[in-house]
Amino acid sequence: MPIRWLLIFWMFAIGAISFLDRVNISIAGRFIQQEFHITDLQLGPVFSAFLVGYALCQAPAGRLADRFGPRLIVTLGTLWWGVFTALTAMVSARMASVLLVLLAVRFSLGAGEAVLFPASNRVVANWIPSQERGLANGIIFAGVGAGAGITPPLVTYIVLHYGWRASFWVSAVIGLAAGAAWYWLARDRPEEHPWVTAQETALIERGLPEPPEIGKPLPWRTIFGSKDVLAIAFSYFTYGYAAWIFFAWFFIYLSKVRGLDLKSSSYYSMLPFVAMSVGSTVGGRISDILTRRYGNRIGRCGVAVAGIALAAVFIASGTQVESARLASVVLAGGAGALYLAQSSFWSVTADMAGASAGSVSGVMNMGGQIGGIVTASLTPLIAQQFSWTASFLVAAALCAVGSLAWLVVDPEVELGR
Repeated sequence: MPIRWLLIFWMFAIGAISFLDRVNISIAGRFIQQEFHITDLQLGPVFSAFLVGYALCQAPAGRLADRFGPRLIVTLGTLWWGVFTALTAMVSARMASVLLVLLAVRFSLGAGEAVLFPASNRVVANWIPSQERGLANGIIFAGVGAGAGITPPLVTYIVLHYGWRASFWVSAVIGLAAGAAWYWLARDRPEEHPWVTAQETALIERGLPEPPEIGKPLPWRTIFGSKDVLAIAFSYFTYGYAAWIFFAWFFIYLSKVRGLDLKSSSYYSMLPFVAMSVGSTVGGRISDILTRRYGNRIGRCGVAVAGIALAAVFIASGTQVESARLASVVLAGGAGALYLAQSSFWSVTADMAGASAGSVSGVMNMGGQIGGIVTASLTPLIAQQFSWTASFLVAAALCAVGSLAWLVVDPEVELGR
């Protein structure tokens, strides 16, 4: 296997593990609520605390990846989030202000995980020719669906047999092992890796828009002053809002609202995440094919518009289905359609940012995580005041607006030039 694809598949694995670490609380949350006497409205801010730390640290994390390279930054990130995942298991009802402790631990976990995807975009910018970036990003973000999909049955099994704390200990150990393996396997650039052949290096270099220079970052005013970056970040906000309904609330929605038992909920709540993995990879492949034939406007922006708009249709339709099991399938279709667009976000930012791919994608991902912060707390509030149907319809409406934002993006722009 070419080394560039070996690194991409390992980023897939680390991405899956990162979502095991962050989504496990949505499964264990029911038991945490019982032990600590926490309501849904109190649990929402605990979900949001992770996302606040994650969002605030996106842009700085991207800058660190640009400056020090993805090998070191991903390794330090996995170490950090492994420690704070373990600390979650150590929270006790005997602690004073246990809710504040949970908030602090989850915020810190989010800060550590913030490095992952900006650093992965730095890997793509350094290692992957432009014509392969859709598939590469599709594979990386298929790890999101894989990790989130494996989490419900795995964590449910561990919780039922060993208690909710054991699920966090297991997640922490897996994350630390993956980070150590990444440090051994990865290098920042092809010319630094002892296993890369001269043929692969030449292929990579021919396909890069420009040499990936480390240490020459774009000014923040250039990044935040770009209409293209702001449009993509806004669209990713709507994307993140919809995606985090599935990450944070879907299991609880199936069990508490749709009335499925714990075992059935754990299996049906896997469906959106399986769809995400498939949609991410398929969307990336389609994006590469269309880009080669018709250019970036169709291959990147067109796929993003179509995928996010289709997600809006599926999510809105799923609320009208009476059968809980059929509704799970339709809503999963919405998650899969959403992830058809995933590679477009990251491929375009890698292309337009060059040596600052980590920084620009960090700004974009900050927008997505702000969407997650909003949905983590706003979704149960809308459900309480109106209905769970209204919560999903708000997500569908935002997706419709987010798809239109791509119409103003110029995928050929090179920031700073």
